[in-house]
Amino acid sequence: MAAMLQPQIILLKEGTDTSQGKAQLVSNINACTAVADVVRTTLGPRGMDKLIHDDKGNVTISNDGATIMKLLDIVHPAAKILVDIAKSQDSEVGDGTTTVVLLAAEFLKEAKPFIEDGVHSQSLIRSYRTACTLAIEKIKELAVSIEGKSLEEKKSLLAKCAATTLSSKLIGGEKEFFASMVVDAVIAIGYDDRLNMIGIKKVQGGTMRDSFLVDGVAFKKTFSYAGFEQQPKKFLNPKILLLNVELELKSEKENAEIRLSDPSQYQSIVDAEWNIIYDKLDKCVKSGAKVILSRLAIGDLATQYFADRDIFCAGRVTEEDLQRVAAATGGTVQTSVNNIIDEVLGTCEIFEEKQVGNERFNLFKGCPSGQTATIVLRGGADQFIEEAERSLHDAIMIVRRALKNSTVVPGGGAIDMEISRFLRQHARTIAGKSQLFINSYAKALEVIPRQLCDNAGFDATDVLNKLRQKHALPSGEGAPYGVDIATGGIADSFANFVWEPSVVKINAINAATEAACLILSVDETVKNPKSESAQGEAAASAMGGRGRGGAFRGRGRGMRRR
Repeated sequence: MAAMLQPQIILLKEGTDTSQGKAQLVSNINACTAVADVVRTTLGPRGMDKLIHDDKGNVTISNDGATIMKLLDIVHPAAKILVDIAKSQDSEVGDGTTTVVLLAAEFLKEAKPFIEDGVHSQSLIRSYRTACTLAIEKIKELAVSIEGKSLEEKKSLLAKCAATTLSSKLIGGEKEFFASMVVDAVIAIGYDDRLNMIGIKKVQGGTMRDSFLVDGVAFKKTFSYAGFEQQPKKFLNPKILLLNVELELKSEKENAEIRLSDPSQYQSIVDAEWNIIYDKLDKCVKSGAKVILSRLAIGDLATQYFADRDIFCAGRVTEEDLQRVAAATGGTVQTSVNNIIDEVLGTCEIFEEKQVGNERFNLFKGCPSGQTATIVLRGGADQFIEEAERSLHDAIMIVRRALKNSTVVPGGGAIDMEISRFLRQHARTIAGKSQLFINSYAKALEVIPRQLCDNAGFDATDVLNKLRQKHALPSGEGAPYGVDIATGGIADSFANFVWEPSVVKINAINAATEAACLILSVDETVKNPKSESAQGEAAASAMGGRGRGGAFRGRGRGMRRR
């Protein structure tokens, strides 16, 4: 009786939504599987593209897993983890973003029956981590090094890696053309880690084949004044002066007040302003520079002054372009025109202005430092050029990674099948439940070749059986065999030059396993109720509200949406 009269303990605020236990875990797994189903069809050379239309009316057509995940407005807290691993794969390696999401979802899908049967999630996590370590060791063992080769050999090997990445993109039809361009651009910047040293400029019109690589810097002609057309547009070995100075007549910014006792003194003040600007221009000319670029405005007076003295000038050059010109030509950006010495001036072999489509570009070629390159992309629709830029970004990242960690593995699902076979064999040597868990991990890895077949319209069961048979050969000769997208059978991925850097696979398996373990370790979700105040309501609606309606709420205010 006394026990019944015990008061109820209220721990959480009224209206707090809590869900826990097995049902919560299964719900999280289902949410992650649903997210993976969105990007599933974009995998591989025959992958489809997604058209995403956001609330601002912007349309994005993309095949890149990370881009799609960013643009999806996912409100489910567990499914957001998949968005994060796609982003981390994109920033770390550049490619394999769809792979990482698919693997994580597949690991969870394989774990689901065990969870429903009452297996403790920690047992699964322990086995998955063991399997992940074994898989990564196996990748390192199978990887082939491209170190010690001559530059030409290395270039062709890197171009193969770039072509493998580009084959699944919108510009896959011209993958050889772009692959060699990407390799040249990456080799041009050497071991410089700054990706912004490779500029990508987009110009509408023309075909993809009209795209070209500038071994140096290229940027669009900036806003110019009347005298601009009288300036020479081509120089050989010019000296280049880079400024962060405004070269135009301007009245005093501060509210300066000058009291004059004699009206004739007014003219001397006007003259002083003119003298200041003429003095600046004179110093620029005396420096011997033939090309003058400034981040701030170069006015009409300065433009005409330079035109009369056969000097080219451009004002309002973007910070990024100015820094790239500085890196390429060996110049230093100056914040004053006083004491300009030769050491701060840059130089290049050829400077010219060139018409590209209906835009005019300033090109700096043959730069001494040479640590920069610019790709000028051409194409029809805006969305197409945008997607081409994203594809090239992936290829550039891959080539950089392959250049640094110079080991490659066979693509086309070959490495996944080989690790799967290895883990199945290893599982047989283990007594206890973890044998089943490692087996399910091995089965999950087969999602990559299976999805490649599904997306290309082949019979996945048939192809996978052929692959299993080939990989099971005791001699080990079947290890490099993967899906042959061209014929619908299987082929030696190494012989067909379907290669990818081993770091891509290592990163993908690592990140996917971490994400799966993280989701499996969550057994309770607590959602706080909305605050009473209006401010709380706005914040809550921006976070997506509660229940199903949350996905469509909070558009107008609260957090900024991309």
